Amino acid sequence: MGPDLRNALVILLPRLRRFGLALSGSASDADDLVQLTCERVILRSEQLREHGRLDAWLYGIMRNLWIDELRYRKRRRHDDLDTAAGVIGDDGQAVVDGRITLAAVRVAMLGMPADQRILLMLVCVDGLSYREASETLGIPLGTVMSRLSRARQDLHQRMNPTTAPDGVSQFPPRGGVGRDKRPGEAR
Repeated sequence: MGPDLRNALVILLPRLRRFGLALSGSASDADDLVQLTCERVILRSEQLREHGRLDAWLYGIMRNLWIDELRYRKRRRHDDLDTAAGVIGDDGQAVVDGRITLAAVRVAMLGMPADQRILLMLVCVDGLSYREASETLGIPLGTVMSRLSRARQDLHQRMNPTTAPDGVSQFPPRGGVGRDKRPGEAR
């Protein structure tokens, strides 16, 4: 690139910026276009055929660069953040809460007797039927049912401690709430 071309380019910079503003409508985009155009001219100055129409050549380069930019933006267009509000996805709070609960259940199960923990895993996690768990462990079906019932109650107690400060259980007594009499007795 000769000194004449360099001087002519410096003189045309304000006009190039105005043309960039007209193309893009943005001062920052216009500045980027001017920079890219000047870079292209410096790298390809040997392609200039007619020195008298330098401005037309520069405008053509800038226009082509802008068209390329628009194509690029169209391919990689990003929507506004407001449009993301309608996108369905995982609820972050629910995912975190679920992981915390799972960790608490694991800790609670580690404190349980092995026979209860094994039955909970087989029936509640692995999905075995009571009969399949009975056959797998080699124990009677009734034992599976009673151990599993105790295991569920134990896990519930470990996950939800429900004793009042005075040590009284919050669960209703076996006969129901407020039952003073035995079944069959008159009130």
